Amino acid sequence: MLRTPNRRKTVFSAALALAAASLAVVTAPAQATAAGFHKYVALGDSYTAVGDLLQPAGGPLGCFRSSVNFPHDLAARLHVDLVDASCGGAVTADMTGPQSVIGGTNPAQFDSLTPDTDLVTVGIGGNDIGFGDIVTTCGELSLNVFGNPCQQHFTVNGTDQLAARIDALAPTIDAVIQGIHQRAPHATVVVVGYLPVLPATGGCWPSMPVAIGDVPWLHGIEQKLNDMLSTEAAANGALSVNPNGVTGRDACQWPWTRWVEPVIPAQPAAPVHPNPAGQSAVAAMIASRL
Repeated sequence: MLRTPNRRKTVFSAALALAAASLAVVTAPAQATAAGFHKYVALGDSYTAVGDLLQPAGGPLGCFRSSVNFPHDLAARLHVDLVDASCGGAVTADMTGPQSVIGGTNPAQFDSLTPDTDLVTVGIGGNDIGFGDIVTTCGELSLNVFGNPCQQHFTVNGTDQLAARIDALAPTIDAVIQGIHQRAPHATVVVVGYLPVLPATGGCWPSMPVAIGDVPWLHGIEQKLNDMLSTEAAANGALSVNPNGVTGRDACQWPWTRWVEPVIPAQPAAPVHPNPAGQSAVAAMIASRL
């Protein structure tokens, strides 16, 4: 247990709680349009659903689904009909079961898949490994600015618990992709990874309250998650978009440069989530992949 929080830590904790609560590149439009897609279904968590919080797109309030997210951008690029089933806070179990959120219930996301669906994107897995808890815990421990307290916290008997969670999640991602194929047998499926939240080294405490020693470790954990998603996509007949190669766009960059917002956003985007520019960039990556 930590000691009774001082005023500075209380500010951090409040901002981190907001971040946890919100949880959960070159375009190629000619190539994508030539593919001739007609019905597009977007599945996923808040990294899919949330963009500009001031422009909601319907559905339960607690999904924080925005009309400025990569599914809407991609649908506009491809001139296809969109069914956006994504929802903030979603985990893999919410693909096949309903998700209770503030303001109602988001139906099982797979319910949106039909035999005539010909394009599916799915961005899932971050909440399964505990994204909200990781953000909050690492932030609270970051008052030890120059160490790696969060890595130590998540290392038990020499085993990196977050890396182990990613390894354990792989078969579940496998099942998600197979479930999409079963319900939409003619669809092109694209597994979408997560834009980098942190730079490879250094960080920007307190804007992103992560201890300097934890920054490269957490950056590596996100890369491991993205690599696992890409591996499972390839093994199950799906395409993937892996943003691991993106640099200089993380939450530590200037507001006009970054694609992910820090704990206190400068735009009407969710804390520690893609902003509208980031969502547009992901749409462009997917269009180029297609």
